[in-house]
Amino acid sequence: MEVLMFCLFPWIFQCLSVRADSIIHIGAIFEENAVKDDEIFQLAVSDLSLNDDILQSEKITYSIKFIEANNPFQAVQEACDLMTQGILALVTSTGCASANALQSLTDAMHIPHIFVQRNTGASPRTVCQFNPSPEGEEYTLAARPPVRLNDVMLKLITELRWRKFIVFYDSDYDIRGLQGFLDQASRLGLDVSLQKVDRNISRVFASLFTSMKTEELNRYRDTLRRAILLLSPRGAQSFISEAVETNLASKDSHWVYVNEEINDAEIVELVHSAIGRITVIRQIFPSIKDNNIRCVRNNHRIASLPCDPQEGYLQMLQVSNLYLYDSVLMLANAFHRKLEDRKWHSMASLNCMRKSTKPWNGGRSMLDTIKKGRITGLTGIMEFKEDGTNPHVQFEILGTSYSETFGKDVRRLATWDSIKGFNGSLQEKPLNNDLQGLTLKVVTVLEEPFVMVAENILGQPKRYKGFSIEIMDELSNRLGFKYEIYQAPDGKYGHQLSNGSWNGMIGELINKRADIAISAITITPERENVVDFTKRYLDYSVGILIKKPEERINIFSLFAPFDFAVWTCIAAVIPVVGVLIFVLNRIQAVRAQSSSQTSQSTSSTLYSAIWIVYGAFVQQGGESAANSVAMRIVMGSWWLFTLIVCSSYTANLAAFLTVSRMDNPIRTFQDLAKQMDLPYGTVKDSSVYEYFKSKGTNTLVQDRTFAELWRTIGKNNGSDNCVSSPSEGIRKAKRGNYAFLWDVTVVEYAALTDDECSVAVTGNTISSKGYGIALQHGSPYRDIFSQRILEFQDSGRLDVLKEKWWPRTGRCDLNSHNNAQNDGKALKLHSFAGVFCILAIGLLLACLVAALELWWNSNRCRQDSPKEVHNYYSYYIKG
Repeated sequence: MEVLMFCLFPWIFQCLSVRADSIIHIGAIFEENAVKDDEIFQLAVSDLSLNDDILQSEKITYSIKFIEANNPFQAVQEACDLMTQGILALVTSTGCASANALQSLTDAMHIPHIFVQRNTGASPRTVCQFNPSPEGEEYTLAARPPVRLNDVMLKLITELRWRKFIVFYDSDYDIRGLQGFLDQASRLGLDVSLQKVDRNISRVFASLFTSMKTEELNRYRDTLRRAILLLSPRGAQSFISEAVETNLASKDSHWVYVNEEINDAEIVELVHSAIGRITVIRQIFPSIKDNNIRCVRNNHRIASLPCDPQEGYLQMLQVSNLYLYDSVLMLANAFHRKLEDRKWHSMASLNCMRKSTKPWNGGRSMLDTIKKGRITGLTGIMEFKEDGTNPHVQFEILGTSYSETFGKDVRRLATWDSIKGFNGSLQEKPLNNDLQGLTLKVVTVLEEPFVMVAENILGQPKRYKGFSIEIMDELSNRLGFKYEIYQAPDGKYGHQLSNGSWNGMIGELINKRADIAISAITITPERENVVDFTKRYLDYSVGILIKKPEERINIFSLFAPFDFAVWTCIAAVIPVVGVLIFVLNRIQAVRAQSSSQTSQSTSSTLYSAIWIVYGAFVQQGGESAANSVAMRIVMGSWWLFTLIVCSSYTANLAAFLTVSRMDNPIRTFQDLAKQMDLPYGTVKDSSVYEYFKSKGTNTLVQDRTFAELWRTIGKNNGSDNCVSSPSEGIRKAKRGNYAFLWDVTVVEYAALTDDECSVAVTGNTISSKGYGIALQHGSPYRDIFSQRILEFQDSGRLDVLKEKWWPRTGRCDLNSHNNAQNDGKALKLHSFAGVFCILAIGLLLACLVAALELWWNSNRCRQDSPKEVHNYYSYYIKG
């Protein structure tokens, strides 16, 4: 489908170019051997034409001319033809010869000219020497930045501490481009040799053996141990292969290949053809990881082919193609601002062949508008300085390191850009297991239990202890090195600032003030872009530190098995059944009297009936003369009811008295996200903070848990719920009404060592990463440290250290928050406090009733006593 679209592009835009109402027309000149230039140019114009917001529904029309390579005369002819049609600007992608001629023409005609320099024969690019304009007004703008390979090479040679080396360049390379490098190398006292390499490389090496004696060949072989290759990728591969086959290369050879344009596949072929170490310098462009904004630049959507690395189309493009796309985008930006300011200058048809032709009067204004522009495109930031150059350029230095896979393991060693300069390390000395006599600078951040301040002696250097310190001591003892440790000035792990620099321990490594950084530092992709990490020595995840809910003592817990409504119904049903029994008993008594039967019943009174019902309920018996069938049905039903109620009560009471239900609704991050009562947060600008931010703002993540968590964590830019340090977060969680989200190892240690055992750790495992030792980019100690850490894991030494600092058994129980635990085999007093209270109330009530009965009976006896005496004397007299 994409191929079909590109086949249709010339026809589509030919139609656009004849629109009479179009006010935007640009010209383009490309070399015939440039396969992708016209394709990328048309794709850029197509993207702009589909976006009405940029050019206010105006469409860009264009005319393309093709010329032979290095043919200045044809270039001028085609440019004059374009100016006759009327153009606002000229975009070209040619070599230096054609560009010089076009520069003179556009300066004379006042036509803005954006020039994209093409490499000659895939050789490294050299500076195009433009002629100064007679009027002092230069209308040519160089889209590609100035050639900075000399600066990068000189920095690399300085880092490698080379004193003598040879530079090979091919026949297409302009040797004048090395003049500045050679001058600086001479001032530094470096011994530099130059040798031109013909296209027939095998013949070059064959001539060496025919023209040189054995002693000279040995000296030449020694020279080849340090070599810089300014060749095309294919030429460099052939050159190294011939050097290997002729036994002129050895395992201690170091090849430095320099070319702005070399892709990954060519690097792999180059490395696998080499013996020894190889270093590659190439230009790179900033990549955008977020899929949502990767294809959007300055509110302009780029087609998926050139912007998405997964499409594979980018690998087919040359650097000049990318700058060509951004040049069209830069022109569109200028046209947009012209349309907004309503300062549009109409196009004029210019005849180059007439001496009387005046330059375009709108050229200066259009040039100034372009120079004031700044865009972010496929190549990163593009803008032009006053001299017409684009200053933004970045290089990466790739290379192989000394390892068992010698010369085959490629990784990034350093970077270089026009603003920050060199960042990385290119130490060449191969390391063995013995680092005796080496003293390393170690930067750290206090974090329990990884790094803590030990008891220090007055006048002695500060001493440290902790899990990470013990690992560092193990490495020091095994490898024989010593280390000096200091704390990061700002006390931070390392976060990238808005200006691109890093703070904390990562910043100390980047600025080479420290060799190693160790603490609870996690391995993240952002950090690995600027520093190196060893293998992980401890797994990492995020946990929730939360205060345990206080146990609430209820002395009337014996009522807990039944709900209040159940107790109310039971209390009501006892007198109801008692009344029913009393009524049935009275009916039975009436029947007995009518049939002259004598029957005595214990339930002849209402009081006695209720007492019988209560006695049966508490399973204490109670006599009942159930002579009638109705009475027996009532009592049978009541006994069955009593059996079920008492059995249920006994079972539930046992559970309520022996199980401590210290329940808390927050057990997972999902639970935390759903509730709104308990605030929570983490350390602002930490790796945990950035993790929740990236997950919470990623629209592709289907789980809304992270979005809800980030809404609370990032509230008011993190100032509402986040803290400045882990220790502050732990203290805040211990005070209560706050959940602290942090490294699970740190919060587990805080829970284990809490004096009051008042906090617990919960949460399902997320963000599974690892802790590692950070080193400078390209550090030679990374592999040997990683090897020792793997040995510690296999031998079980790391497990011993983990058990020491995170004991599973101790005074505080980490799992008491998550699982219901027994308070103990013996029930506590408060569990039976309610029973004792009821007994006490019953005893007091009985004493009170007994006192009342005694008082009542004594008063009654006094009233009855005189009557009894009077009756006695009357009976005695009568007798």
